[in-house]
Amino acid sequence: MALSLLEGIGPVTARQLVAYTGEAVNVFHARRKELMSIPGIGEKTVHAILNHKTAFEHAEAELAFAERQGIRILFYADKGYPYRLKACEDSPVVLYYKGQADLDHHRIVSLIGTRSPTEWGKGLCTRLVEELQEYQVLVVSGLAYGVDITAHRRCLDLDIPTIGVLGNGLDKIYPSAHLPVAKKMTEKGGLLTQFPTRTKPDRENFPMRNKVVAGMSDAIVVVESGKEGGSMITAEYANLYNKDVFAFPGRPTDPMSAGCNALIKKNKAVLVESAADLVSLMNWDKTGIPAVQRSLFVELNEQEQKIVELLKKEESVCIDRLYLELNQSPGAVAGILLELECKGVIKGLPGKRYMLI
Repeated sequence: MALSLLEGIGPVTARQLVAYTGEAVNVFHARRKELMSIPGIGEKTVHAILNHKTAFEHAEAELAFAERQGIRILFYADKGYPYRLKACEDSPVVLYYKGQADLDHHRIVSLIGTRSPTEWGKGLCTRLVEELQEYQVLVVSGLAYGVDITAHRRCLDLDIPTIGVLGNGLDKIYPSAHLPVAKKMTEKGGLLTQFPTRTKPDRENFPMRNKVVAGMSDAIVVVESGKEGGSMITAEYANLYNKDVFAFPGRPTDPMSAGCNALIKKNKAVLVESAADLVSLMNWDKTGIPAVQRSLFVELNEQEQKIVELLKKEESVCIDRLYLELNQSPGAVAGILLELECKGVIKGLPGKRYMLI
């Protein structure tokens, strides 16, 4: 926690420090010369590390608050840290989570959109949640006005687990009008943030919040959005993280559909008109996919065997999980998967998932 609270040290730098020193505690025990020898670490960063007293005092206060409020603190190397998000190299070092939902739920959909939706947009969002109910999804959004709160409320009505990702600390709900909804969400869903207490919901926090919304999901659906705004930023991050992005089309003259139409036009989102389109493209409505005969006595190397053993335990696995399990670059993993497909061992599925043949 102290590492994440040091001024000027972001997620990528923090990971680099831990990678070179072995674990977070070693960062604070390292000498100046050792720290300066780490690539990319300069004098300003070293000064922040060596003068860490304030960060530790802050961390102690955060820990005490978390214990009182039943908040889980998740370090990126912890088993409980959501694996989809962990695969994103700039994901937060520490997460604060209050709730009951599984952050590694087998199907996670983020529903995002404008804070000023039309009645048509609200209806689209409500209908989508209703249609997704039978597919046992976890719904993620940002607890903001508009599409976000519409999705959260309908999930609560239908007993669908839903998580709100905040742009401030868990000591305060923003906007305050959504406090009753937020309290209900913690009973089956949850509230998640990367920000410690006393962090105000400042404008610069929300793009970082949007990274988490995009990174922890399998699919991101833009319900209604203008050409600019948080939803468009989230969609851009989702594309960067190699996530599946979907958008509802709208009339060319409708300002609140301009963002969705632009994403579809630029091939940054797939057009959907209902949950049926989404679940079909994500392969969530398919069972018993015909299998190609697997080659007998095929020889596998260590990395290939690791993927096969993982797939033996689960029906299918998303590519983010494979990045994490193999601890290799996306390019290297893609090469291993291609080789396994050529050997007739695995089959690629929609939604960037893989299964044994």
